This record gives sequence, C-alpha cells and structure tokens, in this order.
Amino acid sequence: MASAACTSGKTGAPAAKPVPATAQETNQVVVGAARTSEYVPLLKGKRIALLSNQTGIVGDKHVLDIMLEHGLQVVTIFSPEHGFRGKADAGEKVASGVDEKTGIPIASLYDGKSPMPSRSTMDKCDVVVIDLQDVGLRFYTYYVTMIHLMDAAAQYGKQVVVLDRPNPNGMTVDGPILDMKLKSGVGYLPIPTVYGMTMGELARMANGEGWLQDGKRVDLTVIPCLNYTHRTRYKLPVAPSPNLPNMLSVYLYPSLCYFEGTTVSLGRGTDFPFQCYGHPDMKGYKFTFTPSSRFGAKTPPQLGKLCHGVDLRGLDPEQVIAAGINLDYVIDAYNNLHRQGKPFLLKEGERNFFNLLMGNTQVYDMIVAGKSAKYIKATWQKDIEKFKAQRKPYLLYKE
Repeated sequence: MASAACTSGKTGAPAAKPVPATAQETNQVVVGAARTSEYVPLLKGKRIALLSNQTGIVGDKHVLDIMLEHGLQVVTIFSPEHGFRGKADAGEKVASGVDEKTGIPIASLYDGKSPMPSRSTMDKCDVVVIDLQDVGLRFYTYYVTMIHLMDAAAQYGKQVVVLDRPNPNGMTVDGPILDMKLKSGVGYLPIPTVYGMTMGELARMANGEGWLQDGKRVDLTVIPCLNYTHRTRYKLPVAPSPNLPNMLSVYLYPSLCYFEGTTVSLGRGTDFPFQCYGHPDMKGYKFTFTPSSRFGAKTPPQLGKLCHGVDLRGLDPEQVIAAGINLDYVIDAYNNLHRQGKPFLLKEGERNFFNLLMGNTQVYDMIVAGKSAKYIKATWQKDIEKFKAQRKPYLLYKE
C-alpha cells in the first residue's frame, strides 16, 4: 500500500497508483493525520503553516496537538470558513487572531479581504499542511480554500502536504459541471456538483490538470487514508460545519443546498437543518417549523416565521445516497410558490445565488419550463462520464 502519493511540481504527473481496497472493508478507516510515521519525517525541521479546523482530529486529539507533540514547528494556523474552532455562521467573516491554547498566530482565509494569504505570512513558512474534513460538494468552501493555498504555495515556492480524509459523499458523482462563467466562492473548479473525490485526490487533479493560478504546479504530497474506498460509508466523527449535524444532513446536502438561493428555508435555525424545507406561504403541507436564532444560524432565512413544508428526517440514508441529486424537492417548492405568485429566487439575474450553486443557468430555466427532475438529471450524464474518465488518473482509492 502506498505510504504517500506525490505529484511533482515540475511534471504535474501523478506518481502513485490507487491505494488498493483492503480484504475486509469493515476495517476501521485510518485518516492521513493518524499516520505520523509517514508525515512527521517529511516535516521535521521545517516551518509549518497548518490549514485546519475543528474537524482535524484523530480520536480525541487535534492534528495541531499531535504535530506539536512530535516536535514539529507550526508557525501559523490558517483558518477556513466557520473559523479554526468551527463556531462561525455560514458566510460569516472570520477574523485573524491567536490560538488560545497554543499561542500560535491564526491567519484567517475567510476574513472578507482576500482568500490568499499575504506574502509576509507565506515567507514565515516552508511547507503548508492541509487537514480538513470535506463533504465532497462543489459549493462547500473548504476545497476552495485549499486551492487558494496551493496557488500561494506555487507562487512563493512552498511545499504542500495534504493529510487526507474520506469523503462521506465519495461514492457519488452527480450534477452539472461548473460553467466557469459562474465561477465564485461556491463554485471554483470545472467539476460536477458532487465530485466523488477526497481533498487529496482533488488537490492532485487541480495540480495535474493545470487548474492552479496561471497553470502553475506545486510540490504536492498526499498522505492517503488506509482501509478506505469510494464505497466506504464513513461516519464523520465531528460535524464539518454547524448546519450539517448528522449523516442524513450530509447526504441530503447535494439536493437541498440550492434552497440557499431561494426564499425557501431548508431548516437553518432548527434542530434539523438540511433535513426539511418549507416557506410561510407554501400551501398543502401538514409539517411546520419555525426558524429561530441559535448557534450556527444567528439570522436564518424566515427567522421567527411559521413555515409549511416537508420533513425529510424519516428518509432511509441509503435511498438518499442512491438517488444522488434529487431536484424533486426544489421543483416541488418552486411549483407551490409559483402557483400563488410568490417569489422563489432571492434575486434575478444570471449570477443569482441559485445559479451559482447549481453551476449553470440551464437548470433553473428547465424548472421554470416544467421539466421533471429525471429529465434535468439526464442532461448532465454525458459530462459526468467524461469527468469520471478525466479524474481517474488522480484517484488514490478504489472506486
């Protein structure tokens, strides 16, 4: 089994073959951060900038503490959306500061100023280490932060080491390829909505395909997981962000996130975000909920209003996984509000937030035209097959 997968900054060609499946896939997954014998020797004597957050744990220890216990020199902590401790709301700006426990400076990459670290910050390190738990969606911002850091590392001649973690949606590839005219902070690479790759695999692909800034390559090493394949059902030990509290929410996320660009609530401000949808003006539903201000959702959509809609908490997770992106929910809510002349989108225009999340403008047009979810899904199948072939050289784990 490969101990590390390297992509040379000089060639951009993947140098490692996929890690084979274990004889028994019930074996416990070992995340990259747990494989200290593989990465501590690589990092000894180097000044390290660590991109991580509350998900960067091994058992009951954070990767930062593990690195410090092994005598590694961490000089900077980079924090993504939601902050290093994972307490900020979605989209909320996160200030830089100092980690209270270790005294190490925290440089926020989600402060509303620039997603790229400054040259002075990069000058302080020799290598950037990335340990983040992704959920495998194009509009989930952690991979975007990783790409920006890879850009900075390529620009300033720094190494990048990714401590890989499983993708809980890694069994699925679905959705339209991003129309790069709609490139944004919630859609940054020409990949499908659900891309079925780990952070390490995606880093390899971005490097190999010339997707970094100005087509540059970075000196990249990925420390793979053990006992993981793309069929593995990996239960996240820590919520990746405040509004993805359980695995059902993670599996429904590919189908419900588009509501963020609409007037419809997907349950932010309740005990079951991303497990329902509703609106004060939707008619014909028995289920109701009222969003309130709380941790992770200070000002949720439809705050304090009684919403009528659909409770998805009783769905079988395996059926949700098998369905992939299910646009029936969005179509249902659109039709209900449209019949009453109520607005659905938060705003119009080609770059409205719904289109940015969807990655193109055609899907919304098809919904308005009355096309079915099955019809819409068929429109991106050829692109999915092309993407699967394109990504294959960069995979580290058996499909």
